[in-house]
Amino acid sequence: MLLIQLITMKRRKIVVAAGFCLSFFLGTLMNLLYIPGFEHHQNHDNRVHRYYHKKQQRVTGDSQLHVGESDTKAVAESNSKNAAGSRHHQDLLLQIRERFDEVVRYRRRQGHGSGTGDPVRPLERRRLMDSEPGDNWDPIKVIERTDNQQKHFQNRLSPSSYMQTKSRKDLTLNSRSINSTPMLDCSSIDNVTNIQYLGSGYTKAVYKAALNNSLSVALKSVDFGGHDMENCVKKYGSPGDCYRLASFKIVKEMTLMERLQHPNILKLYGYCYQDSNDIQDTVTAITELGSPLEMIQLLQTSWEERFRICLSLVRLLHYLAHSPLGSVTLLDFRPRQFVLVAGELKVTDLDDASTEEAPCSPSSTSDCVMEFPARNFTLPCSRGRCLGINEKRNLYNAYRFFFTYLLPHSAPPSLRPLLDKIVNSTGELIWGIDETLLQLEEVLHLYRNGFYLQNSTQTHRADYKRVVDASIPGENYRCWPSYQHDGCLLSVYSITEAIGVCESHAQCRAFVLTNQTTWTGHQLVFFKTGPASLNSAKGRVTYVRVGS
Repeated sequence: MLLIQLITMKRRKIVVAAGFCLSFFLGTLMNLLYIPGFEHHQNHDNRVHRYYHKKQQRVTGDSQLHVGESDTKAVAESNSKNAAGSRHHQDLLLQIRERFDEVVRYRRRQGHGSGTGDPVRPLERRRLMDSEPGDNWDPIKVIERTDNQQKHFQNRLSPSSYMQTKSRKDLTLNSRSINSTPMLDCSSIDNVTNIQYLGSGYTKAVYKAALNNSLSVALKSVDFGGHDMENCVKKYGSPGDCYRLASFKIVKEMTLMERLQHPNILKLYGYCYQDSNDIQDTVTAITELGSPLEMIQLLQTSWEERFRICLSLVRLLHYLAHSPLGSVTLLDFRPRQFVLVAGELKVTDLDDASTEEAPCSPSSTSDCVMEFPARNFTLPCSRGRCLGINEKRNLYNAYRFFFTYLLPHSAPPSLRPLLDKIVNSTGELIWGIDETLLQLEEVLHLYRNGFYLQNSTQTHRADYKRVVDASIPGENYRCWPSYQHDGCLLSVYSITEAIGVCESHAQCRAFVLTNQTTWTGHQLVFFKTGPASLNSAKGRVTYVRVGS
């Protein structure tokens, strides 16, 4: 009897152990299979193939943007029969509607000043809601109909009864341009070449492509394998509606790119609709192409270029604080949301931008608290809104992500006190964006005009011989920070400054003036270890150190 009990207990232990191993194996397998974005970070070639496949499925006959028509039509046709009584599906439709209404608000909002073109012209010049046949369209009447239908939506969750639209022909509008510049469309990207996957976030995938083998552009589209799409489909089981929800981020971004015209906002070149993955009218935005910010590399560049980035950022934030749409905040403020285009910083992601300022009650002390990892700020409540919260949030994020790393280091000594004051004042939010821009423009004025140079009457330790139409191709040495990795190429305001730089480098015995200048007008100069390889070079001027 005892033997039987021991055998039985042993068998139970084996079964339990086997069950545990099996469950651990299955759990590991399921985690690998269902990690959000697992597949879509593995094979970049598949992404390029998928883009080609989607492009080939494009419906011809109308390449114009039809955000209102396509999105509302898709909502109206989205699984209404199978999910009419589903609370989850109704929740998804409400989310779609909220994002739709947000886009409508940005399109209808009047400008507060000049400089942004027609303030009431919607981005795509298409009807947003219940359209009428014909070529004439009054955008104000469309917005009024939108307001009336908003009330109807509150009484009936299903949007299919009122979000009906007419044919694409009825929705074709008269203009496809931004600031009189014709916009690109589907025909523009029919024969793109050199497609390259650049990266993706939660919602979008970005590709680089060449148009006509010349113009390089960025193509932004919803990432079908991305976090937002995968999580939404798992929860709601409706790929079409989930796509519509995600696509409104791209639509919003395009709307803001059109409404907010500024040198430090990425340019919108155009857009294209195509059918893909059994989903009608997937949208692709065609934008200016920039290079991503690499903070480690930026720390190795010259102070002049790092200062340019900070100045570009402050000019952008000043514009956003006083934009035609009101004060705009970048809720997802990180270096990865910006790119460099010809040395200028530009914001590329606007899908998480907002003009809403937090509501507050004068009797509450917690409504206007801005929380950051290192510290918090409490702002005053004025007329039911947290005063300046959008501007202050942008400015403090600029301080903690950019200013502290890029502004003070290796700056000209005479400019450091003013730069330290800028960093400290923004870090404490003592200054607003207006004063910050004023002080940075003052730094630019001092630097551009050579007022930062100290001891201008100082005598040099050696004499320098000027050699016209001559250069030194070799005799390089490395210095930091340099515009060229295998040599010492620096910018100077004058010959006097170049001599001072050469005498501060133990290796320097000569320098060559180039014909290139930086964005501030400073001249680029090669510093050399000696004149041994001096040869003839038309237009170049070389200075050779003589004596001790």
